[in-house]
Amino acid sequence: MRDLVLIAFLLAFIATGFRKPFLFVLCFCYIDIVAPQKLSYYLLNSIPVSLIVFLLAIVGWLAFDDKRDSRFSARQMLLVLLLGYCGLTTMSADFPVEAQEKWAWVWKALVWAIFLPLTLRTKLRIEALALVLLLSAASIAIAGGIKTAAGGGGYGSLQLLLDENYGLYEGSTMSTVAIAIIPLILWYRRHGTVFPPDWRVSLFCYALVFACLLLPVGTQARTGLVCIAVLSVLSLRAVRHRMLYIGGAALLALVAVPFLPESYTSRMETIRDHRADQSASTRVAVWAWTWDYAKDNPFGGGFEAYRQNEVRVEKAATDQGDGPTTYEEKSRAYHSSYFEMLGEQGYPGLALFLALHLSGLIGMERLRRRYAKTRRAEEGWIAPLATALQHGHVIYLVGSLFVGIAFQPFIYMMIALQIGLATYVRRREQQTSWRTPMRPARALA
Repeated sequence: MRDLVLIAFLLAFIATGFRKPFLFVLCFCYIDIVAPQKLSYYLLNSIPVSLIVFLLAIVGWLAFDDKRDSRFSARQMLLVLLLGYCGLTTMSADFPVEAQEKWAWVWKALVWAIFLPLTLRTKLRIEALALVLLLSAASIAIAGGIKTAAGGGGYGSLQLLLDENYGLYEGSTMSTVAIAIIPLILWYRRHGTVFPPDWRVSLFCYALVFACLLLPVGTQARTGLVCIAVLSVLSLRAVRHRMLYIGGAALLALVAVPFLPESYTSRMETIRDHRADQSASTRVAVWAWTWDYAKDNPFGGGFEAYRQNEVRVEKAATDQGDGPTTYEEKSRAYHSSYFEMLGEQGYPGLALFLALHLSGLIGMERLRRRYAKTRRAEEGWIAPLATALQHGHVIYLVGSLFVGIAFQPFIYMMIALQIGLATYVRRREQQTSWRTPMRPARALA
């Protein structure tokens, strides 16, 4: 039954794309996030659906879309450089076969992030992309939230529609993304027009926020708790009564603790001392190995270079009476986007990665400040959207300190949304009487 629903929905989505080719773009975003072909037991999993819609989206734009308003920005050039550099390191990778497997989806994520802003030439398209990203992630978050509320969950045991660590279906990855999209959910509740704000939209948005907050509990991902803390701090920028907000947040946390599973609270306590937890101790050891590896291999070892690591880990004594132990680990993943970039792409790749993300934060901050006090109704959505994208980006960057998601396609779609917003605003300023052209956006879009 689920297969029939997925097939019917996907066929309807694709069919509408032949009338409005931009819908092919949205359809690919949905497929790349939700992966319906992997949820299917027959038919969809035997057809290269993702590649077909990918090609339809690009051909549809080339053949039918108005390209007069398309702009190629400096951040897209950074993406092109990162794509080219990753291609070079793949050709000389330490593990050629494994590197090719990762390159097979990384190049698509980067090409899509380069292409996507070219299609975002209207406010409606920008909003539509934001909505599809939210609803696609929501399909996973809602399922996880319901299972958590029903008493399910556990580290590595919460099944998020798909019973494998693929894309957003990996617990720590989804916990990070779920918290990162909360600012965008709250933006849509106030400024959405596809579904105009009313009590039903507000109810859905608040319920989705609650489901997103439940995910770190269900997955028992420590990264999720850190992301919630970052979100709480960032939210101080938008609230009027900050002391009341801080007091309410503290009270809510105290009330929630007794209702949390004991397994969750026990796992979160390991944040205090990584040396007493085997997983955290191993991560730190792998990071130290990666740092030393980069000294000898400044241009990186290509994708999957971590497979050659061998680390000796010393675990400290625990409160449960376990004494200190020493053990060896091999081929352990980076568990950090920054060390992932350093080990696989070396210093040049890490520099491109940091430049791409930091320029986005700066660009969104300039947009936020420029339109924060506007009195024009048609501009009222810009600063809040820039703020939401910036806050979500900060949460991702903090969460990726502990999760290897340097090439996660979802965040590159968020980056494309940032670029599309900045280029759209700059173009409108140049073409209309909104105001004088915006130089910062031209440099950092």
